[in-house]
Amino acid sequence: MGYQEKYEQWMSDARLSAEGREELAAIVDDEKEKEYRFGGELEFGTAGMRGIIGYGMNMMNIYTVMRATQGLAEYISTLPEEDRKKGVVISYDTRRNSRVFAEAAASVLAKNAIRTYLFDDVHPVPMLSFAVRRLGTIAGIMITASHNPKEYNGYKVYGEDGAQMSPEATAEVVKYISAIDDYLSVSGDKNSPLIQSVPREVDDDYIEALSALTLSEKAVKACGKDLKLVYTPVHGSGYVPVTRILKRLGINVTVVKEQTTQDTEFSTVAVPNPEFKETLSMGIALAEQIDADVVFGTDPDSDRLGVAIKDDKGEFIALSGNQVGILLLDYILTRLKEENALPANAAVVKSFVTTGMAKAICEDFGVALFETPVGFKFIGEKIKQWEADGSHTYVFGFEESCGYLRGTHARDKDAVVASMLCAEMVCYDTFIGKSVYGRLQEIYRKYGYVLDKNVSVQYSGLNAMKEMNAVVDALKTVTVEAIGPFPVVATRDYSASVRRTADGGTEPIDIPKCNCVYYELEGGSFVCVRPSGTEPKLKIYYSVRAADEEAAEAALSKAKASVEELLAKVGKSSR
Repeated sequence: MGYQEKYEQWMSDARLSAEGREELAAIVDDEKEKEYRFGGELEFGTAGMRGIIGYGMNMMNIYTVMRATQGLAEYISTLPEEDRKKGVVISYDTRRNSRVFAEAAASVLAKNAIRTYLFDDVHPVPMLSFAVRRLGTIAGIMITASHNPKEYNGYKVYGEDGAQMSPEATAEVVKYISAIDDYLSVSGDKNSPLIQSVPREVDDDYIEALSALTLSEKAVKACGKDLKLVYTPVHGSGYVPVTRILKRLGINVTVVKEQTTQDTEFSTVAVPNPEFKETLSMGIALAEQIDADVVFGTDPDSDRLGVAIKDDKGEFIALSGNQVGILLLDYILTRLKEENALPANAAVVKSFVTTGMAKAICEDFGVALFETPVGFKFIGEKIKQWEADGSHTYVFGFEESCGYLRGTHARDKDAVVASMLCAEMVCYDTFIGKSVYGRLQEIYRKYGYVLDKNVSVQYSGLNAMKEMNAVVDALKTVTVEAIGPFPVVATRDYSASVRRTADGGTEPIDIPKCNCVYYELEGGSFVCVRPSGTEPKLKIYYSVRAADEEAAEAALSKAKASVEELLAKVGKSSR
Protein backbone atom coordinates (compact mmCIF):
# COMPACT_ATOMS: atom_id res chain seq x y z
CA MET A 1 0.00 0.00 0.00
CA GLY A 2 1.45 3.37 -1.04
CA TYR A 3 1.54 6.57 0.96
CA GLN A 4 -1.49 8.00 -0.87
CA GLU A 5 -3.63 5.00 0.01
CA LYS A 6 -2.50 5.12 3.64
CA TYR A 7 -3.30 8.82 3.76
CA GLU A 8 -6.78 8.19 2.36
CA GLN A 9 -7.26 5.30 4.79
CA TRP A 10 -6.63 7.58 7.77
CA MET A 11 -8.83 10.33 6.33
CA SER A 12 -11.76 7.95 5.81
CA ASP A 13 -11.48 6.36 9.25
CA ALA A 14 -14.24 7.53 11.60
CA ARG A 15 -11.93 6.94 14.57
CA LEU A 16 -9.57 9.74 13.51
CA SER A 17 -9.97 12.78 15.76
CA ALA A 18 -11.44 16.00 14.43
CA GLU A 19 -8.08 17.70 15.00
CA GLY A 20 -6.30 15.00 13.03
CA ARG A 21 -8.77 15.16 10.17
CA GLU A 22 -8.45 18.93 9.91
CA GLU A 23 -4.63 18.77 9.95
CA LEU A 24 -4.44 16.05 7.32
CA ALA A 25 -7.06 17.73 5.13
CA ALA A 26 -4.80 20.77 4.97
CA ILE A 27 -2.09 18.76 3.16
CA VAL A 28 -4.36 17.10 0.58
CA ASP A 29 -2.48 18.78 -2.27
CA ASP A 30 1.00 18.53 -0.74
CA GLU A 31 2.47 15.30 -2.09
CA LYS A 32 5.84 15.76 -0.40
CA GLU A 33 4.23 16.22 3.00
CA LYS A 34 1.90 13.24 2.53
CA GLU A 35 4.84 11.07 1.49
CA TYR A 36 6.80 12.13 4.58
CA ARG A 37 3.92 11.40 6.93
CA PHE A 38 2.75 8.14 5.36
CA GLY A 39 5.68 6.87 3.28
CA GLY A 40 7.29 5.26 6.31
CA GLU A 41 6.83 4.53 9.99
CA LEU A 42 8.36 6.33 12.95
CA GLU A 43 11.25 4.06 13.88
CA PHE A 44 11.35 2.62 17.40
CA GLY A 45 14.94 1.89 18.36
CA THR A 46 17.06 1.52 21.50
CA ALA A 47 16.52 5.25 22.15
CA GLY A 48 12.77 4.83 21.72
CA MET A 49 11.15 6.96 19.06
CA ARG A 50 11.41 10.65 18.28
CA GLY A 51 9.79 12.71 15.57
CA ILE A 52 7.95 15.82 14.49
CA ILE A 53 4.59 16.30 16.19
CA GLY A 54 1.69 15.80 13.79
CA TYR A 55 -0.71 13.23 12.39
CA GLY A 56 0.52 10.34 10.28
CA MET A 57 2.44 7.09 10.66
CA ASN A 58 5.84 8.78 10.59
CA MET A 59 4.94 11.46 13.16
CA MET A 60 4.60 11.81 16.91
CA ASN A 61 0.90 11.74 17.78
CA ILE A 62 -1.49 10.04 20.15
CA TYR A 63 -1.93 7.08 17.78
CA THR A 64 1.78 6.33 17.38
CA VAL A 65 2.22 6.73 21.15
CA MET A 66 -0.66 4.36 21.94
CA ARG A 67 0.56 1.83 19.36
CA ALA A 68 4.05 1.85 20.88
CA THR A 69 2.59 1.46 24.37
CA GLN A 70 0.41 -1.45 23.26
CA GLY A 71 3.56 -3.15 21.97
CA LEU A 72 5.27 -2.54 25.31
CA ALA A 73 2.21 -3.88 27.17
CA GLU A 74 2.19 -7.05 25.09
CA TYR A 75 5.89 -7.54 25.79
CA ILE A 76 5.32 -7.11 29.53
CA SER A 77 2.50 -9.66 29.36
CA THR A 78 5.06 -12.30 28.31
CA LEU A 79 7.12 -11.80 31.47
CA PRO A 80 6.72 -13.81 34.69
CA GLU A 81 3.71 -12.84 36.79
CA GLU A 82 5.84 -11.27 39.53
CA ASP A 83 7.36 -8.92 36.95
CA ARG A 84 4.02 -8.06 35.34
CA LYS A 85 2.70 -6.97 38.73
CA LYS A 86 5.50 -4.43 39.23
CA GLY A 87 3.89 -1.92 36.93
CA VAL A 88 5.27 1.01 34.91
CA VAL A 89 6.08 4.60 35.89
CA ILE A 90 5.59 7.47 33.41
CA SER A 91 7.07 10.96 33.33
CA TYR A 92 7.07 13.78 30.81
CA ASP A 93 8.60 17.18 30.14
CA THR A 94 7.27 20.55 29.02
CA ARG A 95 6.98 19.91 25.29
CA ARG A 96 3.85 20.11 23.17
CA ASN A 97 1.43 17.28 24.04
CA SER A 98 3.80 15.69 26.56
CA ARG A 99 1.11 15.39 29.25
CA VAL A 100 -1.44 14.20 26.66
CA PHE A 101 0.94 11.49 25.42
CA ALA A 102 1.78 10.44 28.98
CA GLU A 103 -1.90 10.07 29.89
CA ALA A 104 -2.56 8.15 26.67
CA ALA A 105 0.27 5.73 27.45
CA ALA A 106 -1.05 5.23 30.98
CA SER A 107 -4.54 4.51 29.66
CA VAL A 108 -3.25 1.82 27.27
CA LEU A 109 -1.26 0.10 30.01
CA ALA A 110 -4.31 0.18 32.29
CA LYS A 111 -6.47 -1.34 29.54
CA ASN A 112 -3.92 -4.17 29.48
CA ALA A 113 -4.27 -4.64 33.27
CA ILE A 114 -0.85 -3.11 34.00
CA ARG A 115 -0.57 -0.82 37.03
CA THR A 116 0.83 2.59 36.16
CA TYR A 117 2.35 5.40 38.22
CA LEU A 118 1.99 8.81 36.54
CA PHE A 119 3.77 11.93 37.76
CA ASP A 120 1.35 14.79 38.53
CA ASP A 121 3.62 17.37 36.90
CA VAL A 122 6.70 17.54 34.67
CA HIS A 123 9.75 15.67 35.97
CA PRO A 124 13.22 15.21 34.45
CA VAL A 125 14.66 12.07 32.90
CA PRO A 126 16.88 11.31 35.92
CA MET A 127 13.89 11.45 38.28
CA LEU A 128 12.02 9.00 36.03
CA SER A 129 15.06 6.71 36.13
CA PHE A 130 15.21 7.09 39.91
CA ALA A 131 11.47 6.42 40.26
CA VAL A 132 11.74 3.15 38.32
CA ARG A 133 14.24 1.89 40.87
CA ARG A 134 12.56 3.51 43.90
CA LEU A 135 9.10 2.09 43.07
CA GLY A 136 10.45 -1.21 41.78
CA THR A 137 8.59 -1.06 38.46
CA ILE A 138 9.31 -3.34 35.54
CA ALA A 139 9.66 -0.39 33.14
CA GLY A 140 9.46 3.36 32.77
CA ILE A 141 8.30 5.68 30.00
CA MET A 142 9.62 9.21 29.44
CA ILE A 143 7.81 11.52 27.04
CA THR A 144 10.45 13.91 25.72
CA ALA A 145 12.48 14.89 22.69
CA SER A 146 15.30 16.09 24.92
CA HIS A 147 17.08 19.08 23.33
CA ASN A 148 15.41 18.89 19.91
CA PRO A 149 13.52 21.87 18.41
CA LYS A 150 10.00 22.64 19.62
CA GLU A 151 8.38 20.78 16.71
CA TYR A 152 9.58 17.44 18.10
CA ASN A 153 8.51 15.07 20.84
CA GLY A 154 9.58 11.55 21.71
CA TYR A 155 9.02 8.38 23.70
CA LYS A 156 11.76 6.59 25.64
CA VAL A 157 11.42 3.27 27.46
CA TYR A 158 13.43 2.30 30.55
CA GLY A 159 14.09 -1.15 31.97
CA GLU A 160 13.69 -2.16 35.60
CA ASP A 161 17.30 -1.17 36.33
CA GLY A 162 16.48 2.46 35.50
CA ALA A 163 18.56 2.51 32.31
CA GLN A 164 17.08 2.83 28.85
CA MET A 165 15.79 -0.52 27.69
CA SER A 166 18.43 -2.91 26.38
CA PRO A 167 18.74 -3.60 22.64
CA GLU A 168 17.58 -7.18 23.20
CA ALA A 169 14.42 -6.19 25.08
CA THR A 170 13.79 -3.33 22.63
CA ALA A 171 13.89 -5.79 19.73
CA GLU A 172 11.17 -7.84 21.42
CA VAL A 173 9.01 -4.75 22.00
CA VAL A 174 9.43 -3.74 18.35
CA LYS A 175 8.10 -7.13 17.24
CA TYR A 176 4.84 -6.47 19.04
CA ILE A 177 4.63 -2.88 17.83
CA SER A 178 5.24 -3.86 14.22
CA ALA A 179 2.43 -6.43 14.35
CA ILE A 180 -0.10 -3.63 14.93
CA ASP A 181 -1.03 -2.50 11.40
CA ASP A 182 -4.14 -0.57 12.40
CA TYR A 183 -2.78 2.50 14.17
CA LEU A 184 -6.21 3.75 15.18
CA SER A 185 -7.29 0.46 16.74
CA VAL A 186 -5.50 0.79 20.08
CA SER A 187 -7.68 1.95 22.95
CA GLY A 188 -7.13 2.77 26.59
CA ASP A 189 -8.91 3.22 29.89
CA LYS A 190 -8.07 6.67 31.24
CA ASN A 191 -10.37 6.26 34.27
CA SER A 192 -8.86 2.97 35.44
CA PRO A 193 -8.00 2.69 39.15
CA LEU A 194 -4.77 1.07 37.96
CA ILE A 195 -3.49 4.57 37.13
CA GLN A 196 -2.00 6.08 40.27
CA SER A 197 -0.02 9.20 41.07
CA VAL A 198 3.66 8.82 41.86
CA PRO A 199 3.98 9.20 45.66
CA ARG A 200 5.36 12.63 46.59
CA GLU A 201 8.03 11.08 48.82
CA VAL A 202 9.79 9.88 45.65
CA ASP A 203 10.84 13.50 44.99
CA ASP A 204 12.13 13.84 48.55
CA ASP A 205 14.05 10.58 48.33
CA TYR A 206 15.68 11.72 45.09
CA ILE A 207 16.91 14.93 46.71
CA GLU A 208 18.20 12.91 49.67
CA ALA A 209 20.09 10.60 47.30
CA LEU A 210 21.77 13.58 45.64
CA SER A 211 22.61 15.21 48.97
CA ALA A 212 24.56 12.09 49.92
CA LEU A 213 26.85 12.65 46.92
CA THR A 214 28.26 16.01 48.02
CA LEU A 215 32.04 16.22 48.11
CA SER A 216 32.97 19.63 49.51
CA GLU A 217 30.75 20.43 52.45
CA LYS A 218 33.33 22.71 54.08
CA ALA A 219 33.93 24.73 50.91
CA VAL A 220 30.21 25.03 50.19
CA LYS A 221 29.52 26.21 53.72
CA ALA A 222 32.25 28.83 53.42
CA CYS A 223 31.50 30.05 49.89
CA GLY A 224 28.03 28.89 48.86
CA LYS A 225 26.05 31.79 50.30
CA ASP A 226 28.27 34.31 48.51
CA LEU A 227 28.45 32.47 45.20
CA LYS A 228 26.64 34.26 42.41
CA LEU A 229 25.16 31.53 40.25
CA VAL A 230 22.61 32.15 37.50
CA TYR A 231 20.42 29.25 36.44
CA THR A 232 17.98 28.85 33.57
CA PRO A 233 15.80 25.75 33.08
CA VAL A 234 15.10 26.96 29.49
CA HIS A 235 11.36 26.44 30.10
CA GLY A 236 12.01 22.82 31.03
CA SER A 237 11.51 20.34 33.84
CA GLY A 238 14.74 21.12 35.73
CA TYR A 239 13.47 24.26 37.47
CA VAL A 240 12.12 22.69 40.66
CA PRO A 241 14.73 19.98 41.36
CA VAL A 242 17.79 22.05 40.39
CA THR A 243 16.84 25.05 42.51
CA ARG A 244 15.76 22.74 45.32
CA ILE A 245 19.08 20.88 45.57
CA LEU A 246 21.15 24.08 45.29
CA LYS A 247 19.14 25.78 48.03
CA ARG A 248 19.33 22.61 50.12
CA LEU A 249 23.13 22.88 50.03
CA GLY A 250 23.03 26.59 50.87
CA ILE A 251 24.22 27.74 47.46
CA ASN A 252 22.95 31.12 46.30
CA VAL A 253 21.10 30.85 42.99
CA THR A 254 19.42 33.48 40.79
CA VAL A 255 17.03 32.17 38.14
CA VAL A 256 16.18 33.64 34.76
CA LYS A 257 12.51 34.24 35.56
CA GLU A 258 11.41 34.57 31.92
CA GLN A 259 12.66 31.03 31.28
CA THR A 260 11.05 29.34 34.28
CA THR A 261 7.66 29.15 32.58
CA GLN A 262 6.57 25.83 31.06
CA ASP A 263 6.52 27.23 27.55
CA THR A 264 5.90 24.52 24.93
CA GLU A 265 7.24 26.85 22.24
CA PHE A 266 10.54 27.61 24.01
CA SER A 267 9.90 31.11 22.74
CA THR A 268 13.00 32.74 24.25
CA VAL A 269 15.52 30.50 22.45
CA ALA A 270 16.11 29.28 18.93
CA VAL A 271 16.70 25.71 20.15
CA PRO A 272 16.41 24.49 23.78
CA ASN A 273 19.87 22.93 23.72
CA PRO A 274 22.25 24.13 26.48
CA GLU A 275 25.23 22.92 24.45
CA PHE A 276 24.91 26.22 22.54
CA LYS A 277 26.06 29.52 24.02
CA GLU A 278 23.08 31.20 22.33
CA THR A 279 20.71 29.12 24.47
CA LEU A 280 22.42 30.48 27.58
CA SER A 281 22.38 34.09 26.31
CA MET A 282 19.66 35.34 28.68
CA GLY A 283 21.43 33.70 31.59
CA ILE A 284 24.74 35.26 30.57
CA ALA A 285 23.10 38.69 30.21
CA LEU A 286 21.67 38.39 33.73
CA ALA A 287 25.03 37.16 35.03
CA GLU A 288 26.78 40.19 33.56
CA GLN A 289 24.14 42.44 35.11
CA ILE A 290 24.62 41.07 38.64
CA ASP A 291 28.33 40.25 38.24
CA ALA A 292 27.72 36.53 38.67
CA ASP A 293 30.42 33.86 38.71
CA VAL A 294 28.82 31.10 36.64
CA VAL A 295 25.78 30.30 34.47
CA PHE A 296 23.97 26.96 34.30
CA GLY A 297 21.31 25.88 31.81
CA THR A 298 19.40 22.61 31.49
CA ASP A 299 17.41 21.25 28.56
CA PRO A 300 13.66 20.44 28.60
CA ASP A 301 14.05 16.99 30.20
CA SER A 302 16.97 18.15 32.37
CA ASP A 303 19.43 15.44 31.46
CA ARG A 304 21.92 17.87 29.87
CA LEU A 305 23.75 20.71 31.59
CA GLY A 306 25.34 23.66 29.82
CA VAL A 307 27.85 25.84 31.70
CA ALA A 308 29.33 29.28 31.08
CA ILE A 309 32.20 30.68 33.17
CA LYS A 310 34.38 33.79 33.21
CA ASP A 311 37.73 33.61 31.48
CA ASP A 312 40.86 35.42 32.67
CA LYS A 313 39.55 38.64 31.08
CA GLY A 314 36.31 38.46 33.02
CA GLU A 315 34.24 37.59 29.92
CA PHE A 316 31.77 34.72 29.87
CA ILE A 317 32.64 31.73 27.70
CA ALA A 318 30.45 28.69 27.17
CA LEU A 319 32.25 25.46 28.01
CA SER A 320 31.85 22.44 25.79
CA GLY A 321 30.44 19.21 27.17
CA ASN A 322 33.94 17.76 27.01
CA GLN A 323 35.38 20.63 29.05
CA VAL A 324 32.71 20.35 31.74
CA GLY A 325 33.29 16.61 31.76
CA ILE A 326 37.04 16.83 32.37
CA LEU A 327 36.54 19.53 35.01
CA LEU A 328 34.03 17.35 36.86
CA LEU A 329 36.23 14.27 36.42
CA ASP A 330 39.24 16.12 37.83
CA TYR A 331 37.17 17.56 40.70
CA ILE A 332 35.54 14.27 41.69
CA LEU A 333 38.77 12.27 41.62
CA THR A 334 40.68 15.03 43.43
CA ARG A 335 38.15 15.28 46.24
CA LEU A 336 37.78 11.52 46.64
CA LYS A 337 41.56 11.18 46.82
CA GLU A 338 41.89 14.05 49.31
CA GLU A 339 39.29 12.42 51.54
CA ASN A 340 40.89 8.95 51.16
CA ALA A 341 37.59 7.81 49.66
CA LEU A 342 38.76 6.84 46.18
CA PRO A 343 38.02 3.10 45.81
CA ALA A 344 40.93 0.87 44.82
CA ASN A 345 38.82 -0.49 41.97
CA ALA A 346 37.34 2.89 40.94
CA ALA A 347 36.18 3.16 37.35
CA VAL A 348 35.05 5.93 35.01
CA VAL A 349 32.96 5.42 31.88
CA LYS A 350 32.68 7.62 28.79
CA SER A 351 31.38 7.22 25.26
CA PHE A 352 34.13 6.59 22.71
CA VAL A 353 33.43 9.93 20.98
CA THR A 354 34.11 11.84 24.20
CA THR A 355 37.43 13.64 24.74
CA GLY A 356 40.63 11.64 24.75
CA MET A 357 41.85 13.74 27.71
CA ALA A 358 39.84 11.54 30.09
CA LYS A 359 42.40 8.77 29.58
CA ALA A 360 45.33 10.91 30.80
CA ILE A 361 43.41 12.10 33.87
CA CYS A 362 42.30 8.60 34.84
CA GLU A 363 45.79 7.19 34.37
CA ASP A 364 47.19 9.92 36.62
CA PHE A 365 44.76 8.98 39.40
CA GLY A 366 45.17 5.24 38.85
CA VAL A 367 41.51 4.86 37.87
CA ALA A 368 40.24 2.46 35.21
CA LEU A 369 38.57 4.03 32.17
CA PHE A 370 35.99 2.22 30.05
CA GLU A 371 34.49 3.29 26.72
CA THR A 372 30.99 2.60 25.42
CA PRO A 373 29.00 3.47 22.30
CA VAL A 374 27.06 6.73 22.31
CA GLY A 375 24.00 6.46 24.54
CA PHE A 376 23.94 6.65 28.32
CA LYS A 377 22.16 3.30 28.53
CA PHE A 378 25.53 1.68 27.86
CA ILE A 379 27.02 3.50 30.85
CA GLY A 380 24.03 2.26 32.85
CA GLU A 381 24.82 -1.29 31.74
CA LYS A 382 28.35 -0.93 33.11
CA ILE A 383 26.98 0.16 36.48
CA LYS A 384 24.66 -2.84 36.53
CA GLN A 385 27.49 -5.21 35.56
CA TRP A 386 29.82 -3.94 38.27
CA GLU A 387 27.15 -4.07 40.94
CA ALA A 388 26.64 -7.72 40.03
CA ASP A 389 30.27 -8.87 39.79
CA GLY A 390 32.01 -6.38 42.11
CA SER A 391 34.91 -5.96 39.69
CA HIS A 392 34.80 -2.15 39.73
CA THR A 393 33.21 0.70 41.64
CA TYR A 394 31.53 3.29 39.44
CA VAL A 395 32.54 6.86 40.32
CA PHE A 396 31.62 8.94 37.26
CA GLY A 397 30.30 8.68 33.72
CA PHE A 398 29.96 11.30 31.01
CA GLU A 399 29.32 12.02 27.35
CA GLU A 400 30.48 14.94 25.25
CA SER A 401 26.86 15.98 24.66
CA CYS A 402 26.68 17.62 28.12
CA GLY A 403 25.58 14.44 29.89
CA TYR A 404 27.03 13.51 33.32
CA LEU A 405 26.25 11.12 36.16
CA ARG A 406 27.79 10.66 39.57
CA GLY A 407 26.09 8.13 41.83
CA THR A 408 23.94 5.14 40.97
CA HIS A 409 20.58 6.61 42.02
CA ALA A 410 19.78 6.97 38.30
CA ARG A 411 20.98 5.14 35.22
CA ASP A 412 20.81 8.02 32.77
CA LYS A 413 22.55 11.35 32.53
CA ASP A 414 21.46 13.70 35.29
CA ALA A 415 21.67 17.49 34.94
CA VAL A 416 20.37 17.93 38.49
CA VAL A 417 23.26 16.13 40.17
CA ALA A 418 25.62 17.71 37.62
CA SER A 419 24.34 21.17 38.61
CA MET A 420 24.98 20.34 42.25
CA LEU A 421 28.51 19.07 41.56
CA CYS A 422 29.42 22.00 39.30
CA ALA A 423 28.21 24.46 41.93
CA GLU A 424 30.26 22.62 44.54
CA MET A 425 33.26 22.68 42.23
CA VAL A 426 33.03 26.45 41.88
CA CYS A 427 32.85 26.74 45.68
CA TYR A 428 35.82 24.40 46.10
CA ASP A 429 37.98 26.27 43.57
CA THR A 430 37.06 29.57 45.22
CA PHE A 431 37.84 28.12 48.65
CA ILE A 432 41.39 27.13 47.59
CA GLY A 433 41.96 30.44 45.82
CA LYS A 434 41.44 29.41 42.21
CA SER A 435 38.92 29.99 39.43
CA VAL A 436 37.26 27.31 37.33
CA TYR A 437 38.85 28.79 34.20
CA GLY A 438 42.23 28.80 35.90
CA ARG A 439 41.83 25.15 36.87
CA LEU A 440 40.93 24.25 33.28
CA GLN A 441 44.14 25.86 32.08
CA GLU A 442 46.11 23.93 34.73
CA ILE A 443 44.61 20.70 33.42
CA TYR A 444 45.67 21.58 29.89
CA ARG A 445 49.19 22.38 31.03
CA LYS A 446 49.45 19.15 33.00
CA TYR A 447 47.98 16.69 30.52
CA GLY A 448 48.47 18.46 27.19
CA TYR A 449 46.07 20.58 25.17
CA VAL A 450 43.13 18.81 23.54
CA LEU A 451 40.67 20.55 21.24
CA ASP A 452 37.34 18.74 20.87
CA LYS A 453 34.88 19.86 18.22
CA ASN A 454 31.70 18.35 16.80
CA VAL A 455 30.28 19.01 13.35
CA SER A 456 26.78 17.96 12.29
CA VAL A 457 25.73 17.51 8.66
CA GLN A 458 21.96 18.03 8.43
CA TYR A 459 19.84 15.59 6.40
CA SER A 460 16.16 15.83 5.60
CA GLY A 461 13.34 13.87 4.06
CA LEU A 462 11.90 10.42 4.48
CA ASN A 463 15.17 8.64 3.64
CA ALA A 464 17.45 10.73 5.86
CA MET A 465 18.45 7.86 8.17
CA LYS A 466 19.07 5.52 5.23
CA GLU A 467 21.24 8.08 3.45
CA MET A 468 23.35 8.81 6.55
CA ASN A 469 23.96 5.13 7.19
CA ALA A 470 24.91 4.64 3.55
CA VAL A 471 27.65 7.28 3.89
CA VAL A 472 29.07 5.58 6.98
CA ASP A 473 28.90 2.20 5.24
CA ALA A 474 30.80 3.66 2.28
CA LEU A 475 33.55 4.92 4.61
CA LYS A 476 34.23 1.34 5.68
CA THR A 477 35.20 0.45 2.12
CA VAL A 478 37.87 3.17 1.83
CA THR A 479 41.40 2.94 3.20
CA VAL A 480 42.30 6.26 4.83
CA GLU A 481 46.02 6.76 5.42
CA ALA A 482 45.93 10.28 6.86
CA ILE A 483 43.47 12.92 8.02
CA GLY A 484 44.91 16.40 7.73
CA PRO A 485 48.39 16.40 9.30
CA PHE A 486 47.75 13.16 11.21
CA PRO A 487 48.64 9.68 9.95
CA VAL A 488 45.89 7.14 10.68
CA VAL A 489 47.21 4.59 13.18
CA ALA A 490 44.14 2.37 13.16
CA THR A 491 40.53 2.33 11.99
CA ARG A 492 37.73 0.96 14.14
CA ASP A 493 34.62 -0.41 12.47
CA TYR A 494 32.17 -0.68 15.33
CA SER A 495 29.52 -2.36 13.17
CA ALA A 496 31.90 -5.29 12.63
CA SER A 497 33.54 -5.04 16.08
CA VAL A 498 36.99 -4.92 14.51
CA ARG A 499 40.04 -2.66 14.76
CA ARG A 500 42.35 -2.57 11.74
CA THR A 501 45.85 -1.16 12.19
CA ALA A 502 47.76 0.71 9.50
CA ASP A 503 50.15 -2.24 9.06
CA GLY A 504 47.26 -4.58 8.21
CA GLY A 505 46.72 -6.19 11.59
CA THR A 506 43.24 -6.79 13.00
CA GLU A 507 41.83 -7.33 16.47
CA PRO A 508 38.31 -7.62 17.88
CA ILE A 509 36.60 -4.79 19.78
CA ASP A 510 34.67 -5.91 22.84
CA ILE A 511 31.90 -3.33 22.73
CA PRO A 512 28.23 -3.33 21.63
CA LYS A 513 27.90 -2.93 17.88
CA CYS A 514 26.84 0.32 16.24
CA ASN A 515 27.23 1.89 12.81
CA CYS A 516 30.28 4.04 13.31
CA VAL A 517 33.77 4.54 11.86
CA TYR A 518 36.52 5.75 14.19
CA TYR A 519 39.98 6.84 13.04
CA GLU A 520 42.79 6.66 15.60
CA LEU A 521 45.34 9.31 14.68
CA GLU A 522 48.99 9.60 15.54
CA GLY A 523 49.66 11.33 18.85
CA GLY A 524 46.35 10.43 20.50
CA SER A 525 43.96 12.44 18.32
CA PHE A 526 40.87 10.88 16.72
CA VAL A 527 38.06 11.49 14.24
CA CYS A 528 34.77 9.63 14.41
CA VAL A 529 31.81 9.59 12.02
CA ARG A 530 28.37 8.24 12.97
CA PRO A 531 24.71 8.87 12.16
CA SER A 532 22.71 10.31 15.05
CA GLY A 533 20.19 7.88 16.46
CA THR A 534 17.73 10.62 17.39
CA GLU A 535 18.11 13.36 14.76
CA PRO A 536 18.61 13.47 10.96
CA LYS A 537 22.25 14.47 11.37
CA LEU A 538 25.53 12.87 10.39
CA LYS A 539 27.83 13.62 13.33
CA ILE A 540 31.59 14.08 13.02
CA TYR A 541 33.71 14.23 16.16
CA TYR A 542 37.22 15.69 16.22
CA SER A 543 39.58 15.35 19.17
CA VAL A 544 42.90 17.03 18.39
CA ARG A 545 45.95 16.91 20.68
CA ALA A 546 48.52 19.66 20.18
CA ALA A 547 51.07 21.82 22.00
CA ASP A 548 48.61 24.67 22.50
CA GLU A 549 45.28 26.07 21.34
CA GLU A 550 46.70 27.84 18.30
CA ALA A 551 48.41 24.69 17.03
CA ALA A 552 45.27 22.64 17.72
CA GLU A 553 43.06 25.05 15.77
CA ALA A 554 45.41 24.92 12.79
CA ALA A 555 45.50 21.12 12.85
CA LEU A 556 41.72 20.95 13.25
CA SER A 557 41.19 23.13 10.21
CA LYS A 558 43.29 20.79 8.09
CA ALA A 559 41.57 17.71 9.52
CA LYS A 560 38.14 19.16 8.73
CA ALA A 561 39.12 19.87 5.13
CA SER A 562 40.42 16.32 4.79
CA VAL A 563 37.22 14.81 6.18
CA GLU A 564 35.02 17.01 4.00
CA GLU A 565 36.92 15.81 0.94
CA LEU A 566 36.54 12.19 2.08
CA LEU A 567 32.80 12.55 2.71
CA ALA A 568 32.29 14.16 -0.68
CA LYS A 569 34.04 11.20 -2.26
CA VAL A 570 32.11 8.45 -0.46
CA GLY A 571 28.88 10.44 -0.59
CA LYS A 572 28.86 10.15 -4.35
CA SER A 573 29.67 6.44 -4.24
CA SER A 574 26.90 5.72 -1.72
CA ARG A 575 24.17 7.15 -3.97
